[in-house]
Amino acid sequence: MTILDLENWERKEHFRFFSQFEEPFFGVCVEVDCTIAYQKAKQLGTSFFIYYLHKTLVAVNETEPFRYRINEDNDIVIYDKISVSATVGRPNGTFGFSYMPYDEDYQNFEATARLETERIIKSSGLFPSANSEDVIHCSSLPWIKFTSMSHARRFSSKDSCPKISYGKMTESSGKKLMPVSIHVHHALMDGLHVGMFVEKFQSLLDS
Repeated sequence: MTILDLENWERKEHFRFFSQFEEPFFGVCVEVDCTIAYQKAKQLGTSFFIYYLHKTLVAVNETEPFRYRINEDNDIVIYDKISVSATVGRPNGTFGFSYMPYDEDYQNFEATARLETERIIKSSGLFPSANSEDVIHCSSLPWIKFTSMSHARRFSSKDSCPKISYGKMTESSGKKLMPVSIHVHHALMDGLHVGMFVEKFQSLLDS
């Protein structure tokens, strides 16, 4: 973890400008082709959700601005590694927030993600065992093919964690397509960086 040198950062004015906004987050919705990724997950006998969640984390960790966070002193922290806090649904219709540490090795990540999923399903609590800023917030809405999305937010907090949501996978012309919503803090990045993330994410889904 390091502190970004704000005075010599090319986005210094952008940071100071957007930091003053009551709602500094902006969001986009894109559609990704998950045909190959879905087939690969089935071949591996793994959860498709955990599989694309890992691809998301790889893309996040390779796109530096997604590892930026604003701390209580209004400094920009650059984390070495970003993990995920994803919502996990329960049979009774409720959900809990998970904590799944990032591991470059998929098998290691899958093992811990499955354990965390089982823990939440058997519990009734809302919050994860670990709560930190070095995460992205992820949620899945497999019932809805959305084209836009908003999030419940507490504007008084210093929240700067990216929020990524996945919608219902559908088929068109032999391709499996899934909507993905990406919300990020504009003081930390712009549309260019979101575009870089999406390009990497799609490339990983195709690999």
